[in-house]
Amino acid sequence: MKQAQRTARVLLIQREADEPAPQSVLGDNVEVFSVESFEEARNLLMRNDFDFVLGTPDSIRTELQSEVLHAGAEYRESVTQGVGIVDADGNFAWANPQLITFPKAVREFVARQCRETISMAGTLPEEHEHNRLAGRHATFKTDSDEEFELTATPIINADNQVGQAVAVVWDVTRVRCREQQLVAIDHAGRELLSLDSEQVSKLEMQERLALLEQKIIRYLRELMHFDHFSIHIYDKKTNKLDIVLSTGMPELVQSINLFALPEGNGIAGYVAYHGRSYICPDVARDARYFKCLEEACSSLTVPLKLNEEVIGVLNVESNERAAFDEDSRQLAEIFGRDIATALHILDLLVTERYTTRGRLGSDVMAEITQPVNDILTDVETLIEDYIGHDDLRHRLNKITKNAVALRDAIKDVTAPKRGVIGHKAPSTGKRDPYLSEKRILIADDEAMIRETVRDVLKSYGCQVETAANGVEACEIIGKSEPFDLVLSDIRMPGADGYQVFSTAKETNGRTPVILMTGFGYDPNHAIVRARRDGLAAVLFKPFKVDQLLGEIRSAIRATCE
Repeated sequence: MKQAQRTARVLLIQREADEPAPQSVLGDNVEVFSVESFEEARNLLMRNDFDFVLGTPDSIRTELQSEVLHAGAEYRESVTQGVGIVDADGNFAWANPQLITFPKAVREFVARQCRETISMAGTLPEEHEHNRLAGRHATFKTDSDEEFELTATPIINADNQVGQAVAVVWDVTRVRCREQQLVAIDHAGRELLSLDSEQVSKLEMQERLALLEQKIIRYLRELMHFDHFSIHIYDKKTNKLDIVLSTGMPELVQSINLFALPEGNGIAGYVAYHGRSYICPDVARDARYFKCLEEACSSLTVPLKLNEEVIGVLNVESNERAAFDEDSRQLAEIFGRDIATALHILDLLVTERYTTRGRLGSDVMAEITQPVNDILTDVETLIEDYIGHDDLRHRLNKITKNAVALRDAIKDVTAPKRGVIGHKAPSTGKRDPYLSEKRILIADDEAMIRETVRDVLKSYGCQVETAANGVEACEIIGKSEPFDLVLSDIRMPGADGYQVFSTAKETNGRTPVILMTGFGYDPNHAIVRARRDGLAAVLFKPFKVDQLLGEIRSAIRATCE
């Protein structure tokens, strides 16, 4: 039996509706579907199966060109790779819009690489098809430091010949820049954390602080191009964010009191409370932003974390809108951890004198306790054996007292001290003309330091008043006769040392003020600002009695001259 011939389905694209269908040419076993546009043809092809698609070259070329241009316009922004097809002479047979936007030098480089790829593949025998299909990878850097990566792959035609190559090009400038920044930040972090080196250990506290500030400012400017920024340290005791350094920021920043709270304390307070970074692309549209930099348009704030615990924040501002992106945030967070560690190391350096002393005391006492106790036991036994020998018993009692005194002296010398070291009362009857009858105010929230300094000064004939916090100190200064000297801690609840300094100077400009600090940083730049306005001296805890008395004498003597 003769099998029936299947009817072929043909889709015909014809530009004019009145054009006759070429039925006579196609024959009777052909079913023709006519459309007037490429869009109609595409819709039919999606719903039906056709054996052929026919149309005049002009009609198909015009519709395809329109389609490609439309797609290029629609996806131009989303396509990041440049793609092109190059022939053996180095001419572009086709290129996508992204490749066309690349610099001319890049396109010339692509053409050369493709031409060389075609040439190398064309010289290989057909049996080495795997090698013939192998592409090449290359990088190119323009005179303007833009960097591109290229992959060129040969195209094998129907005759098994290599006549073209397809190239895919990426702009990796930003990626390379980020990689270089990460390497530089890693190096900077290592240098920043060298604060515990032998060189730094020889510096005074204020010199250490200056070195830390110098490094942080240099790295933030050179590596991250941050010109306006401030660093705040979180004080757990008061929940306050104290400024430890700032650059390119107005003095107004120093006077703003910020606390680690979810709302009402600016972006810095929000970040410190939640421990998450915050990008503000437009400060005019963000209710959390507290205006600091007059011309600020955007900001970036990241937490400073030490072992996942927030110890402060880094706040950066820019006079450009949307100046910070995810790369900026990530880099700032990475370097922020190094800053946090450096601040922690600096604080450890401040405390190492008394923590080391404490460890020494424990070790020494553990070693000498038993031998001293053995001596005391043996002496007591001898005293009992020599009843009636008063001279010998007297000498044995003296040995007992000396042994006890030795034990207590070692314990006192090696004990950790955070305040005054070596307090001894002066010889009775000895008067100090610079200290006797002088009215001195001591302000410190640590009772031990407050009372120890008070006892030292009273023993030299001073009239001493004390304040347990900054607010109380300011009230005493305002209500009392001018003091001959004010000695104040920098960090206190309510009002800090600089506010005490300012109140004392406003009440009597000749009153000398000495500030004390036991921390490795200067909150709100109190020392820097106070020195500029006439600060007499700074004492870093723990300090010796002789050092305390020397600074007080010098300050009072200067007002008498």
